Amino acid sequence: MKILVLNSGSSSVKFQLLQMDDQEVLLKGIVEKIGSTRAILSYNSPQGHRIRDVREIPNHDEALRLIMETITRPELGVLAGIEEVGGVGHRVVHGGEEFSESVLIDERVLEAIERCAQFAPLHNPANLQGIQVCMRLMPNTPQVAVFDTAFHNRMPEHAYLYALPAAVYRSLGIRRYGFHGTSHKYVAQRAAETLGRPLDTLRLITCHLGNGASIAAVDRGRSVDTSMGFTPLEGLVMGTRCGDLDPAVVSYLMQAQNLAPREVDALMNKQSGLLGLTETTNDVREIIEEADRGSAPHKMALEVFTYRIKKYIGAYLAALGGADAIVFTGGIGENAGRVRAMILRGLEFCGVQLDDEANTGNATRISTGDLAVLVIATNEELAIAQDTTRILESADAAEATEAPQDDLLRAEIEQITADQKAQLILLWARNVDDSLSEVTRKFNHRYATDFSEEAIEAFLRGLDLLDSHPDRTETKTHA
Repeated sequence: MKILVLNSGSSSVKFQLLQMDDQEVLLKGIVEKIGSTRAILSYNSPQGHRIRDVREIPNHDEALRLIMETITRPELGVLAGIEEVGGVGHRVVHGGEEFSESVLIDERVLEAIERCAQFAPLHNPANLQGIQVCMRLMPNTPQVAVFDTAFHNRMPEHAYLYALPAAVYRSLGIRRYGFHGTSHKYVAQRAAETLGRPLDTLRLITCHLGNGASIAAVDRGRSVDTSMGFTPLEGLVMGTRCGDLDPAVVSYLMQAQNLAPREVDALMNKQSGLLGLTETTNDVREIIEEADRGSAPHKMALEVFTYRIKKYIGAYLAALGGADAIVFTGGIGENAGRVRAMILRGLEFCGVQLDDEANTGNATRISTGDLAVLVIATNEELAIAQDTTRILESADAAEATEAPQDDLLRAEIEQITADQKAQLILLWARNVDDSLSEVTRKFNHRYATDFSEEAIEAFLRGLDLLDSHPDRTETKTHA
């Protein structure tokens, strides 16, 4: 099965086409600066060439239409036609409390994504727009939503509730949601494979360290705590985000510098973190270079960054009652051995023994102690494609199971004579206080038959006789 993965932003769309039989990436690229006359389509051809096309792309409709045209170009040889795409997996930032798993998209799901836009106003509307355009362009192709928040949805209440008045949570939904869930889930599964143990036997601390950064405590495959909160601002020091902060600082800044709420938000999200501490850069590679040249602000930025991560690891070791592995991923987590060493220094007491050579070489296992330390490359696009494939295969299996059952019901209904059908309708209409089960019992008793309740229900529903009496089906759930 070929799966198209889409990540629709406010002014960009990232895409990746994968052959899931062997998980091969057939084509990947991005459309940037949507809405301008100098928008850019760039992608890597199967022949290894980097293609860059600058043109006017006024909206997401045009951007996605261009992507469809690109992936079906004969000279690329990846698709003969768009109908070869078996499904589309969409990254959706926020699923609120409504989604704990990836889902097949229907009208109900679209409405829920729109409701959750209040929690992610910069992301969900763009994600939703990409889905809607794709559904118009590919009306016969199933679409799946994969949520960044879903993996953290089953955190226990004591981990996700803030100590605000309970009415605030009930009315506004203010709680810890967590993000980077697709990445945390993927590397947790890969860690289990690397260790050769079932995921449901492991306690893991997964560290997604990039320009955005978060940590999750994963207990036997379930996220039980994570550093990001109501928004991605909470938790670790990041590239331009401050992370954890005394909330009173917000009102103090507003008063002391006469800042509006939006200005404080921009300061904390776009001007803080490593960029704010160094006053020059948020690139960890540049920060390390400047620190090695003796720059005190850059040295301190690394200390603040790594100390915060170490503190969270310690907290999650306590929350989990120990751990089987610490997992590093993300651009910094996968490539910055210096940063990993600074984080792990001082954790020897809990079984961490760093292998300096393995760490310098970014090996998969960089420790020799009882507590494994792993470096695992994240692959969120593959994770989205895997979830999409799983959802579609489950839907196909359910449909295949339902089809024979429908045939059996039709065959059973055909055994009911015309006279019996007429009497059944009268029995249903006259005994308004009887449940479907009771009507079935009386009907079978009268005619000495053994028709199933499912067949009686299907017959009555086919005549629209159940819709006005849903209470008479009692506790049964009907399709």
